[in-house]
Amino acid sequence: MERTFSTKAYLDMELLRFTTAGSVDDGKSTLIGRLLYDSKSIFEDQLDAVKRASVQKGSEHLNLALFTDGLRAEREQGITIDVAYRYFATPQRKFIIADTPGHIQYTRNMVTGASTANAAIVLIDARNGVIEQTHRHAFIASLLGIPHIIVCINKMDLMDFREDVYTSIMTDFQNFADKIFPGKDMRFIPISALKGDNVVKPSENMPWYNNGTLLYHLETIPISQDHDLVHPRFPVQYVIRPESDEFHDYRGYAGRVAGGFFHPGDKIVVLPSGIESEITSVDTLSGPISEAHAPMSVTLTLKDDVDLSRGDMIAGAGDVPLQSCDISAMICWMNQKPLQLHGKYALRHTTRDSRCIIKEIDYVLNISTLEKMTDNKTIRMNDIALIQLRSTKPLFFDPYTTNRITGSVILIDESTNETVAAGMIV
Repeated sequence: MERTFSTKAYLDMELLRFTTAGSVDDGKSTLIGRLLYDSKSIFEDQLDAVKRASVQKGSEHLNLALFTDGLRAEREQGITIDVAYRYFATPQRKFIIADTPGHIQYTRNMVTGASTANAAIVLIDARNGVIEQTHRHAFIASLLGIPHIIVCINKMDLMDFREDVYTSIMTDFQNFADKIFPGKDMRFIPISALKGDNVVKPSENMPWYNNGTLLYHLETIPISQDHDLVHPRFPVQYVIRPESDEFHDYRGYAGRVAGGFFHPGDKIVVLPSGIESEITSVDTLSGPISEAHAPMSVTLTLKDDVDLSRGDMIAGAGDVPLQSCDISAMICWMNQKPLQLHGKYALRHTTRDSRCIIKEIDYVLNISTLEKMTDNKTIRMNDIALIQLRSTKPLFFDPYTTNRITGSVILIDESTNETVAAGMIV
C-alpha cells in the first residue's frame, strides 16, 4: 500500500461501516474492487493473485470483482454468496465494507452485513433502471435503520454516459424512497465501476455531474450523530474487582455505551432494581476521562454499592428505557428449520440473556411486493415477519428506530446453539 499512517492517527481515525446492495450482475463486487484498487488499498500479492485469476478466467481486463468474491463457488458462478468484509483507510477515515449478496435466497446475509452499517450503497444497473430487487434492497435498508443511502447508478458507460438516463432513474428511485424513508440522507452518483468513472476519480465522460465521487461522499458523510446521543444507555458486560492492595476497594462496571453521554457526577438509575446513584468516575485503560459516549467502551464507578451484574443496565436518571417481558419485533429468520409458533428460544438483548416463547405471528412480509401476508404465517429461512414474544426476564429496550443497539435482539436455538433470527423491536 502507498499510504502510511502513524499508529495513533490510525486508531483515532473515524470509522465508517458501509454495505452494498444490488441485483445480480449490477457490479457490487466490481465496484468495491475498483474502490480498493484506485485508492491504492491493495497489497502487491493480492493484486498479483487477482491478475493470475483474471487470466485463467479468460478476462480481457483485470477482474476487479475477484478482490471480494473469495469463495471458489463465487468465482466459478460469478456471483456473491456470502458476506465479504474488506478493510481499508484513507487519510480521512477508516472503512469496513460488507459486500452482501443480491439474491433473494441470501436475504439473511444482507441483513447480517447491513445491521451495523452507517451507510448503504444501493447499486442500480443503468440499462435496467429501478427494478423489483431495487425496491427490496431499499426496503431492507430502511428496515435496518441505515442512516445514509448512496444510490450509485452503474454501467453508465453502456448508456453513453447520458444525463437523461441518470435523471430518469434518480427520479424513479426518489419517488419510491419517499414512501418508505422520507427525509433520509440520500445521495445519487452516476458511475462506471468497470472504467472507474466517479468512483475514486472524477469522470471526464460526465461533465454534467459535479457533485463529488463515491469516495468523496464516503469520506465526508457526517456520521457522528448516527448513534443515539440523547438517551443514556449502558448495558453492563462485566464487574471489575481487581482485589489488589492498590485497588482494594475498586468496583467498576465495564461495558460499551449504547446511547447518550456519561460524565462523573451524573445521576443514574440501575435496572432492574431501580436504585438511583451517581457516577464517580469514567475509567479507560489510559486513565479517567471526563465524558463517555456511544460507542465507547469504558468502566463506570458509582457512588453507592449497588447490586449490579452482567445483563443489567445503567440509564440516565429520569430517562429510563422501556421495560417489559412482552415485545413486538420485526425478525429476519435465518435457519433452515421454520419458526415454531409457541416454540421456546434463547434470547439475547444487549448483554442480557433470557429465554422466550413465540406468542404470535402477526404477518409475514412478501419481500418482493412488500405485502403483509396474514393468511400464511409459516416463517422460513430468509423470511421477514412481525412477531410477538414473551421473555422470562424483563428487557430494557428502546424502539429500534431510536437506538439500534437497545432496540435489537437475536434468537438462538437452544438445542443447536445456532442463531436463528435477528430482530428489530418495534
